[in-house]
Amino acid sequence: MDLNNIFTFIVVATLLVVSPGPNGFLIAKTVPLSGHRAGLANIAGFVGAFYVHGTLSIFGISILLVQSANAFFVFKMLGAAYLIWIGIKALRNALSQSSAETNVVVEHPKKPISLKNAFYEGFLTNTLNPKVSVFYLAAFPQFMSVDGSALSAYSLVTAHSLVNVVWFSAMVFTLTKVKSATQHPKFKVWLNSITGVVFIGFGTKLALAKSS
Repeated sequence: MDLNNIFTFIVVATLLVVSPGPNGFLIAKTVPLSGHRAGLANIAGFVGAFYVHGTLSIFGISILLVQSANAFFVFKMLGAAYLIWIGIKALRNALSQSSAETNVVVEHPKKPISLKNAFYEGFLTNTLNPKVSVFYLAAFPQFMSVDGSALSAYSLVTAHSLVNVVWFSAMVFTLTKVKSATQHPKFKVWLNSITGVVFIGFGTKLALAKSS
């Protein structure tokens, strides 16, 4: 595979990873509430989803989604519904934490999310992430080699995954270092509120977006 093509792909993939989106907000929500191990489980879920997207693109299923308006609409609405659902969950947590602060009775802290659930949450978030879906539907095939080699195509998916691991691992450990600040109840209320609004915003924008 052409080295210039690989370099260009890595640059594009890096810009995609570091741009604000559902994955970053999920990490920002998970680590303060459940710790760095749950954040790393989120990342493992992201990586698994990249290979799902890559496989769909490599074997042409994504072409069917592009050509079938009904199939793409269903996929888009599933993604929108999931993002909105995460947003609603975050807002509910913010409201429950806020009301607990105003009560005299001390409530037990919420149980951290399990590693398995953190993985699934990361996997579903990235599988239904609109910007990743569009990337693998439209842009990724442009970087695949002309000989159609699945091995070379999966090497691009692996490169994308490695960029993702580096960026979000740095984010996880940065949040872990400031854990004392992020453990403050008011910060958790603020974080859940912002996360909820952002995820609902992403989901609404995806649901209302017109397919080209």
